[in-house]
Parts: sequence; C-alpha cells; structure tokens
Amino acid sequence: MTTTVAPLPSVRGSLKADAPLAPLVWFKAGGVAQWLFEPKDVEDLCDFLARLDPKVPVMALGLGSNLIVRDGGVPGVVVRLGKPFAKVEQVDATTLRCGAGASGILVSSTARDAAIAGLEFLRSIPGTVGGFVRMNGGAYGRETCDILVECDVVLRSGKRVTLALDALAYTYRHSMLPEGAVVVSAVFRGIPGDPAAIQAEMDRIAAAREESQPLRSKTGGSTFKNPAGHKAWALVDEAGCRGLQLGGAQVSEKHTNFLLNMGDATSADIEALGEEVRRRVKEKSGIELEWEIQRVGLLADHAAQENRVGVKK
Repeated sequence: MTTTVAPLPSVRGSLKADAPLAPLVWFKAGGVAQWLFEPKDVEDLCDFLARLDPKVPVMALGLGSNLIVRDGGVPGVVVRLGKPFAKVEQVDATTLRCGAGASGILVSSTARDAAIAGLEFLRSIPGTVGGFVRMNGGAYGRETCDILVECDVVLRSGKRVTLALDALAYTYRHSMLPEGAVVVSAVFRGIPGDPAAIQAEMDRIAAAREESQPLRSKTGGSTFKNPAGHKAWALVDEAGCRGLQLGGAQVSEKHTNFLLNMGDATSADIEALGEEVRRRVKEKSGIELEWEIQRVGLLADHAAQENRVGVKK
C-alpha cells in the first residue's frame, strides 16, 4: 500500500510499513495498515503527529475488539498504544488515572484493590480505555460517561490537551472527540466500596457474559446499537437471522447480536452479512439497525485506486 507524498517523521518507537492488522483485531480478518506506529511515550506521539503531513489520515487502534478492518487495508497511519500507555494509578480515594492502553479488566481490578466501586462494568468490555472514551463504551447499565472526569488527548496537530467530560458531548456509543485525535489517558471516578463486594459484582458480570456471549470465537462484540425501546439481538432473532451464514461469516446462534468468523471469512463477508441482517430486520420490523462495530479502511476493489495517494518513509 505504501506509495508517495512525503517522508514520514523519525520516531523513537516502532514504525512499520504495510503491517498486517488481522492478527491485531478480534475478527482475525482484514488488510494491512499503510503504516503502523507504536509510540515509545506521549512525547514520541506528539512529536510524530506535529511533523506528519496534515493530509495523512491517523487512526487509533486498541484491542481491535469492536472493529472490522476492510480487506483493502487502512490508508495513512494506525497508532497502537502499547505497554507504556497501560498504567493505572490511584489519584485519591475514589479516582484512578488510566493509560489509554489499559484494559477494562486491569482498570476494574485496580479499582477493586483500591476499594473503588462503580467501575465493575469495565470488566465486561473487551477493549482499552482509549476505546471506552472514544465510543462511550458501556455494559450492564453503566457507560463511560458515568465515570469519566477528564481525558488527555493528542490532537492530529500533535498538541496535547485535556478535555473535560462535557467537551466530549457523549451520546449512546458516540463522542465528539476530534477527528484524528488519540486518547492517551483518562481519569475515572467511582465511589467508596468494599473489595469483596466489588469482586462479587465483577464475578457476576463475568459469569453472565460467559453464559450469553460467544467469547471463544472470532467475533467483534456487539454488532448493532440497541434502538430506543428495543434490544438489537431480539430484532435480529425475530427477523430469522440466528445462524445465518454468508461466506465464512455467521450470525452467532448463542447471541444474535454477534457476528462470527467461522475460520476463513473475509472482512467483506462479515460486513455483507451485517448489511443483510440490517436489511432483514428493516423488512421485518421497520426498524433500521445502526452499526456499533466500527468499519474502517478500504474495500478490496477500491484499494488499488486509493494507493495512488499515500506516504513513504
């Protein structure tokens, strides 16, 4: 995918061309990143973005759990935050500062050890803090907007800013985070709690998730947003889509709001299956399901054309 325009800035972290993304996402399908950047620290990220040609698109990647990477790959730079961004520190009796690369399990476990309640729901979300902040991630009746105090973000310009909760203008699974911005940390606040009770709630959530979701499959998590007054899985089921297959992709028989890669699915298979489910639900109930899973990159048949515009090291 690597072609022309301007050299990329030097980095202290890792910068790879034509990096396969399928191994980094839960569906285990999709194309390459034109460039994959894993910064050494926040300063490395700020410096890189400040010197990067403004025309080059930038996308942040977490655990890849709620993502379809299209088969034609992702133009520009994909930023993946690794261990330097995965620290969780206690600020006060009820507050944690969490790196954007920290998992929900790490955050909720740290909160438990600090006797901070209210963050247990993060245990059930298969993602990182950066994704929670961007998408107002939530589960079991709680959302990121219920616990976020503020977040630190590196803008596309390379400037690091702190955004308060109100600046993100959260709605259901959506924020107004600026285009190309990368979340680097967030401050979450809970309430005083008993570690044993917190652990019990985390165990309850983990058991419920294990029972109802296809956790050991190649999946992308919840596929569609719940329409007002409805559950997406019920609408999919009522439309006769349980177990529906297209190519190597299938609607889960265990939880119908999950799509599965049965082994050899392309991202085109998965996305087309999702669109067929949307069509059938619309036909059956009149309700138009909205994608919750993010779909990024180029369709395979568009990739060659798009390759005419790119960057080189």
